[in-house]
Amino acid sequence: MRVLGLAGSPRRNGNTDKLLAEVLRGASSNGAEVKNIVLSQLNISPCENCDACFTAGICKINDDMQDIYEELMLADRIVLASPLYFMGLTAQTKAVVDRCQSLWAKKYKLHIPPLGSDRVRKGLFVSVGGQSLPNLFQPAIATVKALFISLDIEYTGELVFSGIDKAGDISLEPGALDRAYLAGQKLIEC
Repeated sequence: MRVLGLAGSPRRNGNTDKLLAEVLRGASSNGAEVKNIVLSQLNISPCENCDACFTAGICKINDDMQDIYEELMLADRIVLASPLYFMGLTAQTKAVVDRCQSLWAKKYKLHIPPLGSDRVRKGLFVSVGGQSLPNLFQPAIATVKALFISLDIEYTGELVFSGIDKAGDISLEPGALDRAYLAGQKLIEC
């Protein structure tokens, strides 16, 4: 079982990274092979909406996104982690989502499994937000669900915490890191 973590925070070792690390540690404790990719360390251009992918399902932009495509194909479980910026995903994360347009084209235009096989894949969304508003995470959750549907990844849920803004705040949230660890274990079991 391979678990892919996509770390979408531009802040290294921040609250979202700590949660993701615990999810991956939980998955690893159940025997999974885990890989964490830090999106802010990659060169990923935005989608150009050129529709070149409509002919073969392949993005014409040759950058680090090519590695993400490969890792998505290899993964059995995907953990997408991003703090909220204006109730949405970070720019680094959203660039990856948008560049999955080529995989959307594979599925909906070319009728090819987007990740190269029909095996069951499952995904989890991990996030923190600085505000404590009702429905704070709904816009980001909608985006992640849309991505997972397009990639034939079953959405297993989210692990989200509001009122987490300053570096280290997640460590002060009672049970948050334990919940992340257990979510990683559960992700492997489901």
